[in-house]
Amino acid sequence: MSQTTDADATTEEAAAARAAIAAITGPGGPSEMRTEQVLGAPVAVFVDRHRALHEVLAASVRHGDRPYVVSLEATLTFAEHARRVSSLAQALREEHGVRRGDRVAIAGANTTAWIESFWAVVSIGAVAVGCNAWWSPRELAQALELTTPVLVLADERRREASGSTGVPVLDLEAGHERRCTAHPEAPLPSADVGEDDPCVILFTSGTSGRPKGAVHTHRNLCAVLGFHRHNDVLSATFGDPVAPQDKVYLLAMPLFHIGSLHNLAVPRLAGGGTVALHLGAFDPARVLQLVQQARVTHWGAVPTMANRLLAFERVRDYDTSSLYAFSLASAPSSVAFQERLREHLPFAGALVDSYGLTESCTAVAVATPADLLESPGTLGAPIIGVEMEVRDTFGEPLPAGVEGDICVRSAYNMLGYWDDDAATRAAFDDRRWLRTGDLGTMDEKGRIRLSARRSDLIIRGGENVYPAEVEGVLAEHPSVAECVVLGVPDDDLGQQVAAVVVIREGAATDDLEHALRAHVGCELAHYKVPTQWRITDEPLPRNATGKVRRPAVSVVS
Repeated sequence: MSQTTDADATTEEAAAARAAIAAITGPGGPSEMRTEQVLGAPVAVFVDRHRALHEVLAASVRHGDRPYVVSLEATLTFAEHARRVSSLAQALREEHGVRRGDRVAIAGANTTAWIESFWAVVSIGAVAVGCNAWWSPRELAQALELTTPVLVLADERRREASGSTGVPVLDLEAGHERRCTAHPEAPLPSADVGEDDPCVILFTSGTSGRPKGAVHTHRNLCAVLGFHRHNDVLSATFGDPVAPQDKVYLLAMPLFHIGSLHNLAVPRLAGGGTVALHLGAFDPARVLQLVQQARVTHWGAVPTMANRLLAFERVRDYDTSSLYAFSLASAPSSVAFQERLREHLPFAGALVDSYGLTESCTAVAVATPADLLESPGTLGAPIIGVEMEVRDTFGEPLPAGVEGDICVRSAYNMLGYWDDDAATRAAFDDRRWLRTGDLGTMDEKGRIRLSARRSDLIIRGGENVYPAEVEGVLAEHPSVAECVVLGVPDDDLGQQVAAVVVIREGAATDDLEHALRAHVGCELAHYKVPTQWRITDEPLPRNATGKVRRPAVSVVS
């Protein structure tokens, strides 16, 4: 009599899983895929999909009095949200003349008003411009100059900086509340927009200085909805007992990021789940109180947040039993760090990691707990709908294990950079493959491993800092002859920003570090201001072409 071995059982389980996934993504399945021409290139798309975001808002009404956004202070139901957004959309159209294609900037900290404003803007066919709430007045002015919005919606802290640009500014407090209730009988907003029309602009730091505006379309965000719906179907198929409508997702990262906006606030409106919105700066006690009170089930955190949870001695004082999905995103994390999370946080047992970028709207690869167990440090395989290749300098695909440029193509990829044709051409080839600018290798199972992020990029607490931008501001100071900005390791933030400054001959050096800090702080967001300095009169090391040899620069005197 034959006996079934563990290996046989594992093989059978894997075959059954592949068959189940094939049925889900195949003809007639809930995540059926087909190839269509998108912007002149063959791209995999979901067959069953929304074509515009106003359709998503209209469909959300069916969720009625279920909670859409909850915080420690208040609850907003789906029905209330739809009524308030409809009133706000009518006010924007009738009182402020906002039309299809107009840009409307949102400059504020995370609030329910931010989310309502986003939905009102995109549902009338306008383009929501998500401004980094940590920007300096200079950076905000640059973004508004680039995108030329007809209106800025700003909270009190950003209102003065927004108004200095000459663009009309509306408040996100009392005035917002009036606009959300002024037209109680307003119909649900809609607009005659195409799938590839812009709906959102989010910013990514520029390698040469000013931030670039990544343009995301209705197709992009509706594709992200398909990805999240697919995840819900997979979860249910493989034993997740919690229905999508009963899942509660913690939102503790800024709404001007794809992680919070595209992959949390937007999918929850479509799927009927709940957003647990943390207000204010990250505070472990208040965040855990929200997890306990809202019965949070899912949390995607940047490594800095996770690190601060490790340092918080009272984690087990809170009831986190509802939280069964904890993931890392937005910044690299080490294998050792992931192990510490599993050991010390009661909800980090089934840890997930991912890889994505602003230009791709969502993750391009996800590492499951099984992936991380089998191949520590991997970022997983491409998500549904993503084609991924590792290429050589000539654009040719490389075999498994060979390092090269990571390139991706999908319906998630941005349209391009706003008003920057040169940067858009540099980002895409003629078949709509996006050059991520990152280096990596792919294993035999199609899983990606990152070896270097974009050239010289510093990731501080989940926020990207491009040295060229900081160097450009430093170079404006009269005492600076030349400078270089580098990332240095930091246990809490992942990396800190460091600067090596060569002073001009005859420049005063008394308290120069303080003066340079203040100079950069006036022009750039606080997280871009160097915290480590080396001030010297020795020239920077350069190669034969005159470029600074960054590996040869030391921040230590």
